Amino acid sequence: MSEYSAPTEFIDLAAQQKLIRPQLDLAISRVLDHGQYIMGPEVKEFEGQLREFTGARHALTCANGTDALTLVLMAWGVGSGDAVFVPSFTYVASAEAPAQLGATPFFVDVLEDTFNIDPDSFKQAIIDCRELGLNPSVVIAVDLFGQPANVDAITEIAYAENIKVLVDGAQSFGATSKGRRVGAMGDAVTTSFFPAKPFGCYGDGGAVFTNNESDAEIINSIRLHGKGSNKYDNIRIGLNSRLDTIQAAILIEKLKIFENELALRNEYAVHYQQRLHEHCKTPLLSADVTSSWAQFTLVIESRDKLQSFLKSKGIPSVVYYPIPLSKQDGYKHYPKVSSGVNTSEALANQVISLPMHPYLSKKTQNYIINSVVSFYS
Repeated sequence: MSEYSAPTEFIDLAAQQKLIRPQLDLAISRVLDHGQYIMGPEVKEFEGQLREFTGARHALTCANGTDALTLVLMAWGVGSGDAVFVPSFTYVASAEAPAQLGATPFFVDVLEDTFNIDPDSFKQAIIDCRELGLNPSVVIAVDLFGQPANVDAITEIAYAENIKVLVDGAQSFGATSKGRRVGAMGDAVTTSFFPAKPFGCYGDGGAVFTNNESDAEIINSIRLHGKGSNKYDNIRIGLNSRLDTIQAAILIEKLKIFENELALRNEYAVHYQQRLHEHCKTPLLSADVTSSWAQFTLVIESRDKLQSFLKSKGIPSVVYYPIPLSKQDGYKHYPKVSSGVNTSEALANQVISLPMHPYLSKKTQNYIINSVVSFYS
């Protein structure tokens, strides 16, 4: 039994909901009253707010973050014979989207300090890809744990080789790179509104951001079964991938408090960093970026022992991610960079994420920090 009696949540969605429950009830009631449950007026309103928030010219919502990736790849005609470069250390959706289209996920390594794509590994993978007779088509720059990848370095390499840049911002919505919001970089950006994300709904949802008029038109068609002038005029193969109106209504209300939540996440991340960096390896932010702090992730060799210790103190923790994609049964037959994915493999054995959300109390966070410190002492 923990000496600290208050519950410690890894992500506390209930506290957020309590804060805005009256607004949520009214928003949902409005949808129930007008009855336009699919592509209702709140969807259009929310997409407009997303454009304003990110600075992207086009924001198209969809059913989930994985579909968002798939929609972009379909719009770009990615398929058999194409290589799509994906970090080995990330969630499976980044590799799943190209694989289900018949393309080849090509695994590259990540940087130890940011957890994001290593540009040098990406460079080598392009050479390897061509030697295998594959067409280097797209790089998916994942913003892991909320920090934007080095999109400028990745873009410079990609554009020199005629490769498109797709930013997977499923965990980084709200973050910035050199003053640009996630959503206004690369050739396209995707995000997820899964409930546990920094900006999540109460179901599934996602969005695509692009500044390209033609891509936006095609993506809009694909998400609606490939429709043309009307829903019975299907001019291409498409998907059924729409954000339902109730989720849009919920997200409209959540967006009103999102900036404050980002500030609180940053405050808690700084406190974690200041108290823990002398005891273990804490996340390092690159210059000119901000993070949405989807996770606060430590890197330690005694990960399993720390996790057991924290559990004994009533503190939840999660390992994101315990197996590199290049070693997973469904994906280990796909190629990886010839220089190896050693950093990805090492991180999978050493990372552990602590509770992180905007509604941590100082008392709760200090209890978590003191517990980690006591483990080391």
